[in-house]
Amino acid sequence: MSSRPEFQAPPEIFYNDVEARKYTNSSHIQHIQTKLSERALELLALPGDGIPRLLLDIGCGSGLSGESLSESGHHWIGLDISQAMLDVALDREVEGDLVHGDMGQGLGLRTGVIDGAISISAVQWLCNADKSSHEPRLRLKTFFGSLYRSLARGARAVFQVYPESVAQRELITSFAMRAGFSGGVVVDYPHSTKRRKEFLVLTCGPPSVSTALPTGKVEDEESCSDASSDDGDERTVSISERHRPTKKRKLTKKVRGRQWVLQKKEQMRKKGNIVPPDTKYTARKRKARF
Repeated sequence: MSSRPEFQAPPEIFYNDVEARKYTNSSHIQHIQTKLSERALELLALPGDGIPRLLLDIGCGSGLSGESLSESGHHWIGLDISQAMLDVALDREVEGDLVHGDMGQGLGLRTGVIDGAISISAVQWLCNADKSSHEPRLRLKTFFGSLYRSLARGARAVFQVYPESVAQRELITSFAMRAGFSGGVVVDYPHSTKRRKEFLVLTCGPPSVSTALPTGKVEDEESCSDASSDDGDERTVSISERHRPTKKRKLTKKVRGRQWVLQKKEQMRKKGNIVPPDTKYTARKRKARF
């Protein structure tokens, strides 16, 4: 896990001029970014009416993922904290509008103007405290709150993530739900070590029939067994299904009577303590008032 870039340095430092160009010029990275971006765009489930939408690419980097949005005929805004990455995107003359900013400080967009958002391998960076002023929970809260406000009602946001652990996945998802989103995690190729990918699919607004989670992709040989199985938890995880009913508290209070009080007083006497003598008023319940 030490090879993960978010463990080595903050993104604006890790992706310097050399690393930004090395990342962008890698044919392997280009292929992966294209596949992930196309899958994220598919999960957005935009209407097929041919009308261009205004999309947001969070952590756009050098614009590799934005190229898939342009090829699909959409307009897009790219946000990234690395100036070196944005400089490479300008040199490549990407078609999107580029914004230099920290998503953990909020997006700063007008309310309801974005028709959809994607993010490839970026959101997990918010879970790191790269500065003494960084509090991951506050940064997640600020980010998802500003994203929820900027999205149109019913619009989707799709995040491809590499969570470090189950706890980190649940941390990210919980703050998304607190912001008002509905949705959950979609897992592609859950039984494959190399091809397994996780997507956090969120819808702006409460859950409904139209906001049902899409199904994750599976291997060809798995699709036959999954078709005859009613259990789809391996591919799609719904947040609402993870809520457990709270246990009811016992309302019956155990009443301690006179015999219990007498036994306690006898125990205190054997220990040598000074105890008032037993009378007919011992352990008698007092009235509220005389």
